[in-house]
Amino acid sequence: MFQFTATYTDLYQLSMAQVYFNKNQNQQAVFDYFFRKLPFNGGYAIFAGLEEIISIIEELRFSERDIAYLKEHDFEPEFLAYLKDFRFRGTINAMQEGEIVFPTAPVLQVEANLIEAQIIETILLNTLNFQTLIATKANRIRNVAGDKTLLDFGLRRAQGPGGYYASRAAMIGGFDGSSNVITGRDYGFPISGTMAHAFVQSYDDELTAFRDFAEHRPKNCVLLVDTYDTLKSGMPNAITVAKEMEARGQKLLAIRLDSGDLAYLAKRCRIMLDQAGLDYVKIAASNQLDEYVIQSLQNQNAPIDVYGVGTNLVIGKPNGALDGVYKLSFANGKPRIKISESISKVTLPHKKQVYRILTEDNVLIGADAIALSKEAHISVMHHPVEPFKNLNIDDLKQQAMLQPVMQQGKRVYPEKSVQEVAAFSKKQLAALPEEFKRFDNPHIYKVGISNQLKEERDRLIAEHKN
Repeated sequence: MFQFTATYTDLYQLSMAQVYFNKNQNQQAVFDYFFRKLPFNGGYAIFAGLEEIISIIEELRFSERDIAYLKEHDFEPEFLAYLKDFRFRGTINAMQEGEIVFPTAPVLQVEANLIEAQIIETILLNTLNFQTLIATKANRIRNVAGDKTLLDFGLRRAQGPGGYYASRAAMIGGFDGSSNVITGRDYGFPISGTMAHAFVQSYDDELTAFRDFAEHRPKNCVLLVDTYDTLKSGMPNAITVAKEMEARGQKLLAIRLDSGDLAYLAKRCRIMLDQAGLDYVKIAASNQLDEYVIQSLQNQNAPIDVYGVGTNLVIGKPNGALDGVYKLSFANGKPRIKISESISKVTLPHKKQVYRILTEDNVLIGADAIALSKEAHISVMHHPVEPFKNLNIDDLKQQAMLQPVMQQGKRVYPEKSVQEVAAFSKKQLAALPEEFKRFDNPHIYKVGISNQLKEERDRLIAEHKN
């Protein structure tokens, strides 16, 4: 993973921290990480990035270079001396990575002194917002692709180093592999790649290019057939090479289409391969794919076995960002609230717990309740914005979702591989009722607040307005 120092932050975090330090206001505080709107007009999101942020925060330090740089920007010597020994020594409670998550409910909660909590804010938001967005996008693509193989081809189009974590998040969301070599090395998932058009163009003829590639990369050999003419040149040459490989006791794995009418070409290529006795050769397709294009190809019964998805996956098109926020809810022994003209932007005070509501048979009913952390059971949950909407949950099971992942600055959450996180996420999604997973117009998952939390929020609103 990339190595971060504590200057991976915004200037205002350090400016505030210096004031807290000078005024001796470094009291214990609670911050909530949550998001307000589901991406892609979907019915759920997949929480991703937790493993990374735990590892980063556990080792977060200010280097000598950092201190020297901050000294040039008018930070005071006493504060810089404090930063030399900076460590995060707080507690973090969170949902499990790979969990399905919904707006308004805290997904992660930080309990630490104000300076520590502020300094980790930017890197926490940067990590969790991006990976959650990409994991969710990947799962939307997985849902329409069925059991077809999905490969991440997006590194070259990603926003700089974001491509590193985009590949990891794609695996959590249900992809099978990636072209990204360094991320595959670091996280142990399959890497896959074919050839570029430049490889074929560098030869005087296409057949020789295919022959050389097959000779030197006989395992998992995939030939790109659309450099000149897919049906008149690329496919006949690929079939010739496939037969030559058979004579050597080898097998061509697949041909790849990267342009043109993918559904039409895939059907024609499938016929040509089958007629040549190459029914085992798969067809891969790429070129600006996303969930909408893949859904169309699937609806046309295009005989495509492998989809390589690039740009639209790793940039989270069309949203580009998850609107995750990090808000203060408790400090100096008092609940804290941010007031807005819009009730949907009013934050929820106090340290809290989130309960997932289930039947006695552990079936999800499509509801989460946010409560004060001291509440063990909630009888009624209220709509956070519409005061006359509520739901009686007194007789239903209530599963606490926020669990300790760091205590006193140290990991207490067992380290999990990307594959383990992906398997957990798949299991959680399988339990989510189908109406929430619809591609278009999904059912709205209910997120409500307890009586006590509602009373505290309303009390603080009235208090501050008066």
